[in-house]
Amino acid sequence: MLFGGGLIPHYITVKSTGLIDSIWALVLPTAVPVFNVILLLNFFRSLPKEVEESGLIDGASHFRIMWSIYVPLAMPAIATITLFSLVGHWNSWFDGIIFMNDPHNYPLQSYLQTILIKRDVSFITPEEVKTLIHVSERTSKAAQVFVATLPILLIYPFLQRYFVSGIVLGSVKE
Repeated sequence: MLFGGGLIPHYITVKSTGLIDSIWALVLPTAVPVFNVILLLNFFRSLPKEVEESGLIDGASHFRIMWSIYVPLAMPAIATITLFSLVGHWNSWFDGIIFMNDPHNYPLQSYLQTILIKRDVSFITPEEVKTLIHVSERTSKAAQVFVATLPILLIYPFLQRYFVSGIVLGSVKE
């Protein structure tokens, strides 16, 4: 689980499950990265056992303890893992090129990689080609960088408050 088998076994696994040319080929193989599981495991191991014991003494069930105590305490770790996953999926242009046979199914990053970096315009309409000819290469690269970072820039402010509270949470000791 810690070490991948390589590109060819990964492709064969996705192909044998029938996920080629579907959105699930991009989502399912990397849905639960082992690194994120190890991060959460170490985070939960660092929490004191007394937190669970106090919930049990108060009469809470195990699910109530998880949702009322552990999940709020784990929000900084969950926010970090969410940001890692979002950035990882958003920047994975190579997976789209490998797992999608039809260029119309490409995710945005693969589409931008194909058009702006490789200058392959074989699958777009002639009107779009005429528009791309008038755009300088520098302008198109700037547009690619802006479009590629915009969703992450929009999501980060919502997750930042958990980073700040997570830093402050462990700073005060009695």
